[in-house]
Amino acid sequence: MQHAVGAPLPPPHGPGNGSVGRPHQAQHPGHPGPPPIPRFPAPGQAPRPSAHGQAPQPPAPGQASQPPAPGQAPQPSAHGQGPQPPAPGQAPQHGWSGTGPTPPPSGGQATGYVQLPPGGPVGLPAPPAEPGTGSATLAVLLIGPAGAGKTTVARLWAARRRVPTAHVSLDDVREWVCSGFADPQAGWNDHSEAQYRLARRTCGFAARNFLANGISCILDDAVFPDRPVVGLGGWKRHVGPGLLPVVLLPGLEIVLERNAARSGNRRLSDEEVARIHGRMAGWYGSGLPIIDNSTYDVETTARVLDDVLARSIASPPTW
Repeated sequence: MQHAVGAPLPPPHGPGNGSVGRPHQAQHPGHPGPPPIPRFPAPGQAPRPSAHGQAPQPPAPGQASQPPAPGQAPQPSAHGQGPQPPAPGQAPQHGWSGTGPTPPPSGGQATGYVQLPPGGPVGLPAPPAEPGTGSATLAVLLIGPAGAGKTTVARLWAARRRVPTAHVSLDDVREWVCSGFADPQAGWNDHSEAQYRLARRTCGFAARNFLANGISCILDDAVFPDRPVVGLGGWKRHVGPGLLPVVLLPGLEIVLERNAARSGNRRLSDEEVARIHGRMAGWYGSGLPIIDNSTYDVETTARVLDDVLARSIASPPTW
């Protein structure tokens, strides 16, 4: 039997030869026959030339390429280029295995990946050119006892501003701990103190990231004046010297009434509320602005808070 000039010889008959799942086809003149099975070098050996003294050829179109042997660099494509990225909607062939996070796109051509600026210590904002805080980007710390209305007022003040503003509540962040939550009502100990410190640091990171992206932030916490290193000192370290603290301190009767309407671990005993309120009275004479919202509703308190903050921007308190 004769074969076409230049065509490779057909593989010999016998078990283990030929393509898997396909019987060997008889050869006839003009039929090139199946391509030869590529032989890959053993680890540490250089690739051997083909029968005609040529370098190994790239796979034909539509034919999968063979992986390199262990310790061998991948071969370039027919045009001398590296592996091409998969088309949109097509599974990747090599490199990323499909598990784990998707690598970020390059060149700014795709959406869904935003490079955030790093958060840094917050400085004092510039005085607004209009009444109230206006469009100033600022960080606020609203201090007060349990039942003072800190969370409600802070959320409304943030929602009513004309510029992007976020509200971060320390109690909400502290209660992110679902298993192993250390409730101070069950006894104040090192574990509950550590979770409070962790929540403050987490809130500080969040505030700095918001501010680095042009979003104002208001935080609320029951900071005691007799523990300034843990309270105000910690907030200044986590957020920056531009943090503006304001104390919300209604009368004891109002605080007891609001605390009675709470439920769960947010509700304290009357004795505990009275003790906290008495310690908060130490903020008088501290130089921090204090708002007595005993006779104010939430709307009025939010407006008063905005006016107080505008004065704090013009003349920052010393703390």
